[in-house]
Amino acid sequence: MTDTTSKPGLVNWIGYLAICFFVTIPLAVLTVRAGAWEQGLLLYALSCLGSVVILLLAVLVSFLPRFAQWRRDVRLRALFTVPGTVLLLSLLGGGGDNPAIHDITTDTLDPPAFSAAVKLRGNDSNSLALDPETIDAQLAAYPDLQTVVLTDSIEVVFEKAMATANQLGWEIYREDLNDGFIEAVDSTAIMGFKDDIVIRLRTNASGTLMDIRSVSRVGVSDLGANAARIRQFIAMYQQQE
Repeated sequence: MTDTTSKPGLVNWIGYLAICFFVTIPLAVLTVRAGAWEQGLLLYALSCLGSVVILLLAVLVSFLPRFAQWRRDVRLRALFTVPGTVLLLSLLGGGGDNPAIHDITTDTLDPPAFSAAVKLRGNDSNSLALDPETIDAQLAAYPDLQTVVLTDSIEVVFEKAMATANQLGWEIYREDLNDGFIEAVDSTAIMGFKDDIVIRLRTNASGTLMDIRSVSRVGVSDLGANAARIRQFIAMYQQQE
């Protein structure tokens, strides 16, 4: 068996750095959840990028004749870089062609307005004012998101919308049948980012018009999360029909 102390320094440093980046990933998540999201995301990005660099270095070293007898050691150490590499690839793949926006609505001409959310969002939160550039980007990226036209009465739609929101695990903080509004907050699975949702119901000659708007509290790009949330809500609602 080869003595650990006889290994080249590069082999050991691959292991040290791989473990370091492996440990700092959950630390970055905890930092974001603690409220320091900018610092946490920076640490998260550096950890994932560092993991990729070390993995590539480990692959290169393992094929060099000079390190042939330590090839197994290098590859074992490189296993600690796999989580960070997978997370980075999933992040890049998940973003896809989604535009760098974080405010999505089914009605871009007259978007549902938030009321209760204004007091719950911090001073550093994104603005709730929907700017024209965001609307143009949304129309190009998510043309399928449109007002949902329903034949049920507003009372029935309200009840079903509440049930759907609860089923999705949203935290509802406003439910007003008289005004036809539901407001809620949803948190992302890993980082715990909070996104506010408002559902607006209006009657028309056919029945009820339902519009949904989802806005991230922080960050520039939501990587398509808000559009996916609206699609999921509509799909789950329609399953009750």
